[in-house]
Amino acid sequence: MMKTSNAKSTCVEIIFSSSGFSLNGILHLPIRTNPPIVIGSHGLFANKNSPKQIALAKQCNELSIAYFRFDYRGCGKSQGNYTKDTSFEARCEDLMNAIKTVQSRNDIDDRIGLFGSSLGGAVSIETAKSIHADSLVTFAAPIRSRELSVPLEQSNDVSPVTNNTHDIKLIFDISNKLSSINNIMIIHGEHDSVVPLSHAREIYQAVKTPKKLIIQDKGDHAMSNEIHQKDFIYQAARWLKTGLFSNL
Repeated sequence: MMKTSNAKSTCVEIIFSSSGFSLNGILHLPIRTNPPIVIGSHGLFANKNSPKQIALAKQCNELSIAYFRFDYRGCGKSQGNYTKDTSFEARCEDLMNAIKTVQSRNDIDDRIGLFGSSLGGAVSIETAKSIHADSLVTFAAPIRSRELSVPLEQSNDVSPVTNNTHDIKLIFDISNKLSSINNIMIIHGEHDSVVPLSHAREIYQAVKTPKKLIIQDKGDHAMSNEIHQKDFIYQAARWLKTGLFSNL
């Protein structure tokens, strides 16, 4: 097990099981006793080492929040065949098992937040109600698969995938989950050519308060603008903190 530390946090490599697959994750622990935790979900072709997640993990630790980022089956260092084993249902199952893994630890509080990028945002919304998530942030989250104009791999978080991706079972519609969601910040690029901005507006209209919608001016699906990146980290971390610490 890998373990590194600095003055403000400790990073621990965690291996856990999901439907027989060995999945790989990194837990970022702040210097705080029993902190709340945020679970990060990467996009379709990405992995746990996306720049957004690493930066958000660091910012969360500075706010006394633990952060767990992991590779879905078939991605990064996790077991599985990307083409054969990827589906919306499989990703929801992997996220649930990641949550159970960190909640079984004795150094983590039971308060939990979720962050999801692109497809990871849809998976987080699908999962949030069943785990009673205290806070939720999504970036470029799609509501339904049939309206996506181009593949979801168009992101600066991509990892090299050489398998034939046409056989991926990526059919989903989470619109019936939205009315049960609250404590959510929705972030979306104005000029996202992968997931239309209309998805963010639909989420915002359907979810309950507290809620917030941030539309990044001329922003794209990759969040390639450095100003957008910095603002995202600042806004997302503080929204998560407000939800996680609101009941103390």
